[in-house]
Amino acid sequence: MMIAQLELAAMSNPVLHASATMKALVYHSAGKIAWEDKPRPAIQHAGDAIIRMTTSTICGTDLHILKGDLPSVTGGRILGHEGIGVIEQVGTGVSEFHVGDKVIISCVTACLKCDFCRKGMYSHCRHGGWILGNTLDGTQAEYVRIPHADGSLYSFPPGGDEEALLMLSDILPTGFECGVLNGQVKPGDTVAIVGAGPVGLAVLMTAQFYSPAAIFIVDLDEKRLAVAKQFGATTPINSSDGHAAYHVMELTEGAGVDVAIEAVGLPDTFDICQAIVAAGGRIANVGVHGKPVELHLEKLWDRNISLTTRLVDTITTPMLLKMVHSGKLQPQKLVTHRFAMNDIMKAYDTFGNAADDGALKVLLKNDGSR
Repeated sequence: MMIAQLELAAMSNPVLHASATMKALVYHSAGKIAWEDKPRPAIQHAGDAIIRMTTSTICGTDLHILKGDLPSVTGGRILGHEGIGVIEQVGTGVSEFHVGDKVIISCVTACLKCDFCRKGMYSHCRHGGWILGNTLDGTQAEYVRIPHADGSLYSFPPGGDEEALLMLSDILPTGFECGVLNGQVKPGDTVAIVGAGPVGLAVLMTAQFYSPAAIFIVDLDEKRLAVAKQFGATTPINSSDGHAAYHVMELTEGAGVDVAIEAVGLPDTFDICQAIVAAGGRIANVGVHGKPVELHLEKLWDRNISLTTRLVDTITTPMLLKMVHSGKLQPQKLVTHRFAMNDIMKAYDTFGNAADDGALKVLLKNDGSR
């Protein structure tokens, strides 16, 4: 009987037969990453889950890390904070998920118990927050350990579109929460989104929930502006001439926009937002900034504007999941390139040269081959 029980356990828990190593994308220092062998993660705490990755992607934040903009990311860290996978192991404290469940991994880890989590500010969870691919090994690997699994995973719906639902890991809630909700987009508003990359396009998609009168989108890349037009932007504006702010002010007859959303993370793009916000308007910052920006209070002090910053809390993920699953929101349109996980170095080259390759989101599929 004991032999039979052990055989049954071995069949239901593939980790018993698994290799002790896995392949992962490892950050070593600014400009240096490698696809290499790393120890396979194991359960460390009762709330952990071990996920076999099926799909991941690369975020603009990963490029900021690669440039050395985020000193919290140290050498030896596995990058990535987005993905879909199948649970291979759970700790004894996990109650909402089980071995074999397919799940969407949130970019933000939430314990659900600390003071920040009780406020719905999961991004500042005292025991989590944005740790994946930052201070904890991330999802650009064959396997990942997810702490506080009950608060950090979402069930993958039966029949769901993996390419669409992958966008719920980060960019959809980021664009919606940091851009649209913080910007308080309302019916009839005039909105400008500075940056037509994946997150800027996620802002564009979700801003339309609130029926703004006009959505301007600003970028240097004509290909991205054409995509933005297809996604619902009323007026694309090419900023390569250095006069984006002038064009926006001309279009608004000198009034400026009700909501200016920064979705790049550069001083120049933040300056555009400051230059185009209307009196009484809102600037919502979404971009990850690695360099100081200048706040022009000498021009804004009497304009009755508000400025918001935010790290995504993912509190809207359940609602966005319903919108995607219903087909009313179709973020799979953001996926332009697909790679095997083993080809992740090529994927980084493509994503890092987005203007040349027309890349938005690149998909990484783990087929199990090494």
